Amino acid sequence: MTDELNTPRLASREDLRRLGIRVSNTTLLRWELRGRFPRRVRPGGTTVAWLLSEIEDWLAERDAERARTHYAEY
Repeated sequence: MTDELNTPRLASREDLRRLGIRVSNTTLLRWELRGRFPRRVRPGGTTVAWLLSEIEDWLAERDAERARTHYAEY
């Protein structure tokens, strides 16, 4: 059996954009510092990435938040 199933999948900045997270790097850093977004990892050098599982969980939380929040009455 290989370790592929146990290896965490990483999401790059481009992956975040494809997932619809289109905010500046400064905003991401600010959110991370405030605990509002998963923290980045440094796989090597100046490269940064995020654990895909944490990003997916974060998106699911935003979806649940949207479902229970009423922004306007029609």
